[in-house]
Amino acid sequence: MGLDDQVFNRLLKERIIFLGSPVMDEMANAICAQLLLLAAEDPERDIFLYINSPGGSISAGMAIYDTMQFVANDVATVGLGLAASMGQFLLCAGTKGKRYATPHARIMMHQPSGGIGGTAADIAIQAEQMLYVKKQMAERIAFHTGQSQEQIEKDSDRDRWFSAEEAKEYGFIDHVITGAKDVPSGAGTRA
Repeated sequence: MGLDDQVFNRLLKERIIFLGSPVMDEMANAICAQLLLLAAEDPERDIFLYINSPGGSISAGMAIYDTMQFVANDVATVGLGLAASMGQFLLCAGTKGKRYATPHARIMMHQPSGGIGGTAADIAIQAEQMLYVKKQMAERIAFHTGQSQEQIEKDSDRDRWFSAEEAKEYGFIDHVITGAKDVPSGAGTRA
């Protein structure tokens, strides 16, 4: 077991899951499994998801999102560094009142993107699916932020960047924090 594995295993014992890379299938499966494991171990205690991610796969991110919503536990999210695209989506999907970002975190929202190719019929199907995903994500972001779906669609038409304070004003997060002491439960760290 390498040093990284030891660190992440130790964090997991503190109920901390760390998303520190692009959102891809293998990593998403691991995060879903960690959420389920922590929920099974104690369905009452909060789970902390720290996010420093440029985004990634929509389907992988939606698996994490659905698992966050599935478990009975509150899932507190903490954005640090960068929470962009799917990272932003997961950050705002934390339990209301328990969504945090550090002062220098950057949050970026945009519409889903992806490559399209193949026959004309294939392209039409893929375009239809992309529009469906765009609408679905706008609905979910609107639900979590309190913004209207129309506002989300307008604001995500191009890359839209937010400071931590701006993300709080927009509704992505509830608190800007400078340390674990700023989180009532200690952000998964022992006092």
